[in-house]
Amino acid sequence: MLAYIWPIALVVLSNTLYQICAKSVPEGMNPLVSLTVTYFIGAVISCALYFLLNRNADLAREFRSLNWAPVVLGIVIVGLEVGFIYAFRAGWQISMAQIVSSAVLAVILIFVGYLLYHEAITWNKVVGIAVCLAGLVLINLR
Repeated sequence: MLAYIWPIALVVLSNTLYQICAKSVPEGMNPLVSLTVTYFIGAVISCALYFLLNRNADLAREFRSLNWAPVVLGIVIVGLEVGFIYAFRAGWQISMAQIVSSAVLAVILIFVGYLLYHEAITWNKVVGIAVCLAGLVLINLR
């Protein structure tokens, strides 16, 4: 059970801290410079953890098994990060930006799951889409 829960707990904790950090990037700082520092620190920590957690660490072997996914992931992560920083600078509240993007993303991923991974679209998911869309309407009422 712990193996099932700890990754999601890490995602929730990390996402909470991520939102706080993204909102706290100094207004006068170029977001791309902020991300350069962010990714440098991330690369150093990732590399250190790779060697700490793998007895037979072999970076050359790992790089030989690369495909398109890590490259595209790097590109889209920059879009994600820059998008949130600029959303906060445009006036989005920290409580709203994540909720709106997550609700829209949840709806999109149901269809991505169906089209790319042949996941079933169940009545529960259809109701979930309706709830997400209704939630978006409700939280955006002023």
